Amino acid sequence: MTDYKGVATDELFDITKMSFSGAPGHALTSIYHTGITWAPVAVAANTTAEQTVTVPGLRVGDVIFVTKPTAQAGLGIVGARASAANQLAITFSNNTAAAITPTAGETYQVGGIR
Repeated sequence: MTDYKGVATDELFDITKMSFSGAPGHALTSIYHTGITWAPVAVAANTTAEQTVTVPGLRVGDVIFVTKPTAQAGLGIVGARASAANQLAITFSNNTAAAITPTAGETYQVGGIR
């Protein structure tokens, strides 16, 4: 990787603001992580469907990352966004001929950048 700028440490530290030069040149004001435990509903066969869950602190415009803790054949997460304040929208994809219900009670990992 060329022109990499980073910090190599295992010490805890606080970042008040991080800016980048060049395009697009936006400043990062927050990087966060949390876990959410919930029970998504079934995703119909051969489709994608967005489901929402409350996550305190999310803001519209945040860049969101979501990880489901287990794999389920034919089911995937194909998108995630803050659809409103404190509201996470996850788009599931079901690539099978039968409905799939994501495993209930799992703790999804949610990360974001603001």
